[in-house]
Amino acid sequence: MLLLHEVHKVAGAQEEAFDAAYRDEFLPTLGKTDDARLLWYLRLAHGSGAAYTVISITGCRDAEAWSTLAVRVRTGDLQEWSSRVDAMRHECVSKIVTPVPWSPRQDIDLSTVPATAEEHDLALFMEDTAWPFPGGLQAYLQKAGTLYDTSLATSKEEGHNIIELEAAYQPVYGSHKTTEVILWQRITNHKALLWLLANDLPASATAPGTWMHDALEVRDQWESRILRSASWSPLH
Repeated sequence: MLLLHEVHKVAGAQEEAFDAAYRDEFLPTLGKTDDARLLWYLRLAHGSGAAYTVISITGCRDAEAWSTLAVRVRTGDLQEWSSRVDAMRHECVSKIVTPVPWSPRQDIDLSTVPATAEEHDLALFMEDTAWPFPGGLQAYLQKAGTLYDTSLATSKEEGHNIIELEAAYQPVYGSHKTTEVILWQRITNHKALLWLLANDLPASATAPGTWMHDALEVRDQWESRILRSASWSPLH
């Protein structure tokens, strides 16, 4: 399973047209086969970053399916669509990612992903992107796969969890930075998230033995995005 992760800087006046292009054209067009699907379509939550930022994640069954999609976009049936979409945005930053070995979500049955726009409740996600120290990717993956996962499980058992880890991804070799990991997390407690935004972390949350403390051994550069799924995003 390969995932095409794209960050679109959309022109403000084109926001609705851009949404429609993905919802009414790209989504059903990919649905004609089972080798690729639009999975998530999300917006950067208001007040948390640059305006009119959209994140789309497209799943491809394998490298051959991604290659086929690339050809369709450049010279095939999606070429005209791609040209129109490109004219609606200022920039698009893309990367191909794949699940790390301990990711809770390893695969997605693309045939079960909706290929038409179906309305549903909105969902919030926290996308943490971390950049391990040079040469330290494996050390980061090992620590995140044990300490971080354990920390989240403990928080859930104690009833004060904010997020649940759905997946962890890393860029495919040769397609992006070699030392990067994306933690894809569902926000399950909105009230607790609000508290986190308005308060400093307690000392106990950054003490030795916690992820916030011990992760500094393997990285110190990371960023979080708060993302809100569109009401028609296939996965949410």
